[in-house]
Amino acid sequence: MTASRLAAQVLATARAMNSLGLNQGASGNVSVRDGNGFLITPSALPYDLCQPEDMVWMGWSGQTRGRLKPSTEWRMHADIYRAYPRAGAILHAHSPFCTTLACLERPIPAFHYMVAVAGGDSIRCAPYATFGTQALSDAAVEALRDRSAALLAHHGMVCHGADLDRVLALAVEVETLARIYLQALPVAEPPVLPPEEIAEVLRRFKDYRA
Repeated sequence: MTASRLAAQVLATARAMNSLGLNQGASGNVSVRDGNGFLITPSALPYDLCQPEDMVWMGWSGQTRGRLKPSTEWRMHADIYRAYPRAGAILHAHSPFCTTLACLERPIPAFHYMVAVAGGDSIRCAPYATFGTQALSDAAVEALRDRSAALLAHHGMVCHGADLDRVLALAVEVETLARIYLQALPVAEPPVLPPEEIAEVLRRFKDYRA
């Protein structure tokens, strides 16, 4: 795929993230692995004002190509790609329901079998760290261990997938789970599924995708 087409796909995913209610304004960011680095959305520019050529290419050592600065969360993206070779695309958003749980420092437990879509029996909440820092990056990488999605305390959510389409779909699913969990909490803390059931769901997901 040409660089210009890949950049257009990154921008389209960022705009879709906003139009689906996962994000607002210029917050959040999207990237895709590209050769010896990745393409990422720029810093502080609303996506409806962006053009594909505004996407920024970054190499693993921090070098950039582009006319704008990369997202302030570029370090988190770079470290997730380095830690998890299967990550082909990353989405970070300030989605309302995930962010509500993140501000409560609450993970999403296995109250619904679809929690397994993120790879385990919970969607963890990483401890708080200032945006754009190595501390935040380290916390996100650890929260994503054996997972493809995590909450970031007092911040938002982050997820990775094989490609841009899949990472957007995963983000929508995780935000939906956060909304349902928050809707259940005023009634009661929902019971969680046992580990053996989540293991069976994970096995079936693997077979389904094979």
